[in-house]
Amino acid sequence: MTTIPNRGEIWMVQFDPQVAEEIGKLRPAVVVSVPAVGRLPLRIVVPLTDWKPRYANFRWFIHVTRTAEDGLAKDSGADAFQIESLSIQRFRSKLGIVTTAQIDEIAAAIALCVGMP
Repeated sequence: MTTIPNRGEIWMVQFDPQVAEEIGKLRPAVVVSVPAVGRLPLRIVVPLTDWKPRYANFRWFIHVTRTAEDGLAKDSGADAFQIESLSIQRFRSKLGIVTTAQIDEIAAAIALCVGMP
């Protein structure tokens, strides 16, 4: 890998092998790790899935509208409940970047999932 994934970037990430209800396959994910935290070649990511209107009812799903900057093929949902720490060897290609407001929304959704106020 020539480029190291950074906070706020969207990358295609290989989530397989999948177990039970875990997210699987090659799919886009938002890097949420803070660069100053961690010493291993890992990144914390929130996977993206196709956006469905019913996800608006779930506070841990953040709507990511497709833009030229994020490189997504369609509107997506960041599923903060499926957060994972993954080896950078699972990262395949950079698609784009989310806005500062979007990364803040995703971080707030993660906080909700782990019981932070």
